[in-house]
Amino acid sequence: MNLSELKKEIIYEIYDNRMLLTSSRDRKEGWTLISGIWSPFYIQLRVLSSFPRTLEKVGTAMATMLEEQAPHVNKLVGVAFAGVPIATSISLKSGLPACHTRKLVGVRSEEDLEQALESYGQHSLLEGIVEDGDILCIVDDLVTGMETKLVARKQVLTEIERQGLSEVQCDDVAVIVNRQQGAASKAKELGLGLHSLIRFVDEGIPLLQGRMTPEEHKMISDYLADPSKYQPSK
Repeated sequence: MNLSELKKEIIYEIYDNRMLLTSSRDRKEGWTLISGIWSPFYIQLRVLSSFPRTLEKVGTAMATMLEEQAPHVNKLVGVAFAGVPIATSISLKSGLPACHTRKLVGVRSEEDLEQALESYGQHSLLEGIVEDGDILCIVDDLVTGMETKLVARKQVLTEIERQGLSEVQCDDVAVIVNRQQGAASKAKELGLGLHSLIRFVDEGIPLLQGRMTPEEHKMISDYLADPSKYQPSK
């Protein structure tokens, strides 16, 4: 099965298994994302490991994607918690070793991370083995505006500094779904490589036409064309 066919099966299974929720089908009031943006759909991939066949397809597809787009990467870092099984699945398919970040409760921004580190103590911020010269790739389920990925990257770089490692790079991020709401431009601005298996606007929504109800498809398509029109008044 080629990469295009895998992507199609993955987005179908994400929708069919309600890892993609919509205001029409699942929750009339919609969702407010961590970024503060209101959305008529919510992608919930933290339950992906409950669907092992889909997770295996994700591992195969993302391993292929990274081999094509980031062959320089030699180690994966899963972001706790959703990114951990994804990184493990990619690792099993690609042979790339995997590490993962430790979950820091209440940390949602780089400022939060700075405050948390003041009282964190000597516990490792990263589980797994990182060595001098490693080229790391952050792995997570989805991306909206890059905020949480930048926090994860800073957490990894802090641990690398703590361990006194040299010439370690962490400039690549890989996700299953890119909501295409600013992450690509932010990554480019910072000189980071963002590798997205499924770009939701350009690929996900077109693939789901006919799978969703016409009402769901129109609502999400209109929203993604101009999210500002759907934000509550301040």
